[in-house]
Amino acid sequence: MIDLYTWTTPNGRKVSILLEELGVPYNPHAIDISKNEQFAHDFLKIAPNNRIPAIVDQETGTQLMETGAIMLYLADKHKRFECAGDEYWRMVEWLMWQMGGLGPMLGQVHHFVKYNKGKSEYGEQRYSTEARRLYGVLNRRLENRDHIAGAGAGMYSIADMACWPWVSRFEWQDIDLNDFPNVREWYVRIAERPAVQAGYSIPKFTTKVPMP
Repeated sequence: MIDLYTWTTPNGRKVSILLEELGVPYNPHAIDISKNEQFAHDFLKIAPNNRIPAIVDQETGTQLMETGAIMLYLADKHKRFECAGDEYWRMVEWLMWQMGGLGPMLGQVHHFVKYNKGKSEYGEQRYSTEARRLYGVLNRRLENRDHIAGAGAGMYSIADMACWPWVSRFEWQDIDLNDFPNVREWYVRIAERPAVQAGYSIPKFTTKVPMP
């Protein structure tokens, strides 16, 4: 059994989607970041950086924070949704791209454009421009591909599951997915998966999965 400590954010949804796709038993624990529950002493023992999500694998005793580490651990443990051979490192490459670029930069767009619009024209322009650049990178990667990593047209992997929840907030980012047709097709294809629909609503339902 996996204990998942999470909230309704793109980072939280990465792991709940993976767990739903794996079909393994897990117990979600809501950590309401709007109430600063991530700073609770008990959660700090599991996640020293005070960020969701985090997991405890009751089967092995493993505790992990940071989505990249969690996703690699679960994919390796269950031998699913990870690419093989040289493509393994291509998958890791794009997972790191999401963690170091797509997620942090889109998070800044949410801060300046959605929650604090009008407070910093410089911040809005800087991060909105970078968001469009990153969408362009992903759009080029998905040219003639169904998925981000994997040989040929690619295979559905943790690289897709890491990127998709951030793209699911395209409306928060003032992004028109029609401007990035390869991303749009990829996004819709993944959004229609039952496990993605289920994982999107962990630990609670907020809205339906946004569709372009």
